[in-house]
Amino acid sequence: MESTNLTTVTEFILVGLTNHRKTQIGLFVIILIIYSLTILENLVIIVLVQADCRLHTPMYFFLMHLSGVEISYVTSTLPQMLAHLLAGNGVISFTRCAAQMYVILSMGSAECFLLGVMAYDRYLAICHPLIYAVAMDRWHQMQLALASWAGGFLFSVIYVACTYCHPFCGPNRINHFICELPVVLKLACADTRITESVIFVVAALILLVPLSVVLTSYGLILSSVLQMKTTAGRRKALSTCTSHLVVVTLFYGTVMSMYMIPRSGSAPDRDKQISVFYTVITPLLNPIIYTLRNKDVHGALAKVLRRPVLE
Repeated sequence: MESTNLTTVTEFILVGLTNHRKTQIGLFVIILIIYSLTILENLVIIVLVQADCRLHTPMYFFLMHLSGVEISYVTSTLPQMLAHLLAGNGVISFTRCAAQMYVILSMGSAECFLLGVMAYDRYLAICHPLIYAVAMDRWHQMQLALASWAGGFLFSVIYVACTYCHPFCGPNRINHFICELPVVLKLACADTRITESVIFVVAALILLVPLSVVLTSYGLILSSVLQMKTTAGRRKALSTCTSHLVVVTLFYGTVMSMYMIPRSGSAPDRDKQISVFYTVITPLLNPIIYTLRNKDVHGALAKVLRRPVLE
């Protein structure tokens, strides 16, 4: 009799960023522009890396994959967010919510692994230049990139399976604009303490292992750079690492505050505020950070723009 009284949730209602109609329309315009620019920026990076032989290096190969991750990530979140802002209605089916959560977590995890791989690549290039060509040949590049993607997809199965093994019988209002795992899990009609512990351990593995690779790699890079005799050599080595460190700081700072730092009940909109940054802002900034002072990318872009249209 107890099971028959449970009403299985078939859809969720995403509260979104605001209920004010004029603000929703304003946000729609802003986010549409950001989404368009994010897609354009990352597509430009992919096209340039493919088109210019000077960019056929491991660093740009991994940057191209990072751009692919960013495109997939924002496409899994922002179009739905735009549709909800335009309609003023945040209804999403149970299945679509689970699918969105899976893609978000897959792309986020893949980005973690790729950032670790990119730091390892810089370490080999600066600290072991004599063996770099062999240690990071095309085959090893493919292996590391595929491992990053596969790791993202496989670990996310654990996340989603742990979340949706619980019954959802109401309420169904999610105080968010996407189906973010910690927020959805709060609505489960069961004791989720074991699930939260499992998710914390998996999140720690996905976040902290690549982060430890990043910190170790840059610690060794810094030690190597300080031993360089020429100022020009130091400047060149550091310039190739600065943009990556900025991206790592932005990404890990926001994601770890969402998935690993305990949240207080006194700030119900805290999760949304953090998510806006790494869902909307960070994917827009990453391509700019990587290309702002990158002469190779500037040269490749100028070369493409100078090509005759009828060629």
